[in-house]
Amino acid sequence: MRTFILADNQDITREGTISLLHRFSLADSILTASDSSELKSKLASSPEAAVVLDYTLFDFSESRMMNMKQKYPESLWLLFSDELSKHFLRQVLFSGQQFGVVMKTDPKAAIIQALQNAANNKTYLCDFAAAILDEGVPESGEHDKLTASERMVLHEIALGKTTKEIAFEKNLSFHTVNTHRKNIFRKLEVNNVHDAIKYALRAGIIDLTEYYI
Repeated sequence: MRTFILADNQDITREGTISLLHRFSLADSILTASDSSELKSKLASSPEAAVVLDYTLFDFSESRMMNMKQKYPESLWLLFSDELSKHFLRQVLFSGQQFGVVMKTDPKAAIIQALQNAANNKTYLCDFAAAILDEGVPESGEHDKLTASERMVLHEIALGKTTKEIAFEKNLSFHTVNTHRKNIFRKLEVNNVHDAIKYALRAGIIDLTEYYI
């Protein structure tokens, strides 16, 4: 058993993870972190902890996450999200650092196995991550930085739609669309819609005909 740090801002899955850790007696202690600064502080006091991270809902850039993992090499990280892009997972899986991956859409048995592996200092790769690992070295390409949901939201942003309009048309909550929007800006390292649209045009997310209609 070991200390677990849950860096997951989705209430239902965080509480579900805590329940599983207790039910299977996998953790000596369970800590939570709501942002990267808090996670860094918790890791400083528990450098060998298992970190369960929902990257898509956290205030991390890829480079900041990798730097933090490198600073605490004895920690084991389990990425636990609804959706992760292939580009991101290639960078993580071929980084030489210890990361496990399980999706929130995976069967309960797989999630339990991933947590058990983390408790025993073993990585776990879901079928999606294992398939990416089998593909070989990372390939370049801007288009792969974003998840499918983020690409969809960026497409709508490039068409001039507001967060409220996208949420209504796609039957999503305002919070979900706003989170995707923040993640898009963070991943692309842009600060405004104009630069995000330039990326969308380069990556083929929107074409010139749509943009100028």
